[in-house]
Amino acid sequence: MYIDIYNIISDLDIQNGNTKRMDCPNCGGIKTFTVTNNMGSLVWNCYKASCNVKGGQRVHLSVDDIRAGFSGAEEFAQDKFNLPDYVVPHTFDVAEWAMELYGLDAQELGLLYDVKENRAVFPILHEGETVDATGRALGKRLPKWKKYGNSGLPYTVGCGNVAVVVEDCVSAAVVGGDVWSGVAVLGTSLSDSHKKYLSQFSTAIIALDPDALPKTLSIAKELRGYVNNVRVLKLIDDLKYRNPTDLENLTNIGV
Repeated sequence: MYIDIYNIISDLDIQNGNTKRMDCPNCGGIKTFTVTNNMGSLVWNCYKASCNVKGGQRVHLSVDDIRAGFSGAEEFAQDKFNLPDYVVPHTFDVAEWAMELYGLDAQELGLLYDVKENRAVFPILHEGETVDATGRALGKRLPKWKKYGNSGLPYTVGCGNVAVVVEDCVSAAVVGGDVWSGVAVLGTSLSDSHKKYLSQFSTAIIALDPDALPKTLSIAKELRGYVNNVRVLKLIDDLKYRNPTDLENLTNIGV
């Protein structure tokens, strides 16, 4: 019945965020059956007590649909978000920290510097505009990571169709490129905004730090309703340290 229902409704033109009410194809109930497109997932349900058919199926989501799903939050962020005056273009200290410790080019990443709190600042961009930012303490200041806005968007580097989901911005920058998009969720849990954002990718590889394996498995389970292909990468070390075995396993699992 699950597959039969999907075959019946798969040709319906339902835009992201919209719901269509119709007669139930299972029990024939008049206008008791609804189908909703929720960020690329068709969800259906019959409200007739004697039928109670329900289910869901991933469908292709266009780039325009994805953008529309974020338009409200991101437009707010673009209109309202401004970096503090004490966040300035990166200094030599930031460039040295990025290159010597992680082999990253601060200029290429557009890193900034928080003069007040001595942090390397990673800007979060949307359509070329800074809508948020995350700072990493260069000394012993706590918290180690700090958000400057509330856009809800992850920090992303790269343009690949495969998302490598990591904890921190440095790891995202290390793996991000033409093949993978490094997506830093800034912790070990997913918000609803993270899930919606990740739904644009064909594959998501969950690669949290080695001490967060239970969280890695939990995130993988959560994402399976949003991303067609979800995989787990068990790491020897954090990806930002470029362990050769981890990078080889990442390449193999992403094939």
